[in-house]
Amino acid sequence: MYAQQSLQDTLFLMLYGAVAILALVSGLYLWLRRSNGFLPDVTPPRALRRWTAAFFIMAALSHVWWYVLGIYWLTDDRLVRNITAVTLDHILLVPMVMAILLRILQDRQRRLWPWGLAQVPILVFAAIGITTHSAFYGFDMTTYWQMAVMSIFILYYIYALIQYGRWLRENYADLEHKEVWQSLLFAVVLFVIYEVYFTNPGEMAREFLSQLETLAIIAFLLWRVETLETLDAKETVLPEDISDDTQTGESSTNSLSVSILNKIQDLLDIHCEAGQLYLQHDLTLQQLAMGIGTNRTYLSTYFAQKGITYNAYINRLRVDHFMRLYCESVNSDRPIAATQLALKSGFRSYSTFSNAFKNFRGLTVAAWMANIQAKKELT
Repeated sequence: MYAQQSLQDTLFLMLYGAVAILALVSGLYLWLRRSNGFLPDVTPPRALRRWTAAFFIMAALSHVWWYVLGIYWLTDDRLVRNITAVTLDHILLVPMVMAILLRILQDRQRRLWPWGLAQVPILVFAAIGITTHSAFYGFDMTTYWQMAVMSIFILYYIYALIQYGRWLRENYADLEHKEVWQSLLFAVVLFVIYEVYFTNPGEMAREFLSQLETLAIIAFLLWRVETLETLDAKETVLPEDISDDTQTGESSTNSLSVSILNKIQDLLDIHCEAGQLYLQHDLTLQQLAMGIGTNRTYLSTYFAQKGITYNAYINRLRVDHFMRLYCESVNSDRPIAATQLALKSGFRSYSTFSNAFKNFRGLTVAAWMANIQAKKELT
């Protein structure tokens, strides 16, 4: 809500213009480039990339309409000018941010139209505010309504993130470039920024701060788009696997019979554990199902009935593999760095391995290795 003073401040205008240009360039980069520039090996979700590009371009246009309204149009009626500009921000930028946050979650296609529909009352309040020249309807009511919508969205997003995290653990062994809990922090920070800014309009310090916050938003969304992998939420059922029991009706996708559970356990023992499929980086539930000769639905149900997640199953095997490698290294007096052994055990990063090890073994990697070394010295 830029005051006339801010639009006449040279330093602010320089920052204002730089942010607008950066937003436009970032938007065009995401829109025109089909692959990542920072992490070429990561394929980004197309819908997320396009929504983020549209948001950046719209943010650049927001800078344009604020400047035009402040300098060239409606200059004799500051109230109507600000109501118009604020309403445009409300109905265009806020729903786009919501769409981006929802498209980050790839387990299902969540509806966007309710959040767009929630902006209709803002148009009504703004129209009343303009026609009656009322700041209460034009600013207060629109702000209160948007704050209520954003609060509901954050609560819904927490629920969606819980669902998404469960889906990730049930389908992926490696969660690097997949987890998105920081997006919730992003949503909450935006909500706080929104409340502070729209309840304290016109102060120069906040006008400068709003531009710096816009830079932070651009940086975060660019990082998120460039690092998030495209995930397959489709559940594919493969033919000709464990078909004897399925045709006799002994099982369903909600519950598997004891015979099918035993068959899947045997397949895992032979192909995954003895065959060391768990060492493959980015091994998904679908890929494991294909590798052992069953289908994704059955394998998912198997882990659910066993009370474990796919992620826990694979990473426990990887931790056990690391422990065997390290013990062999110590016994043969051939020291190998723990980081190298973790990568050989199927982990993509040492930090992920370290967390998994502590979860499964109840102590740190360093403490466990020290115990092994101590036992070696005693013998």
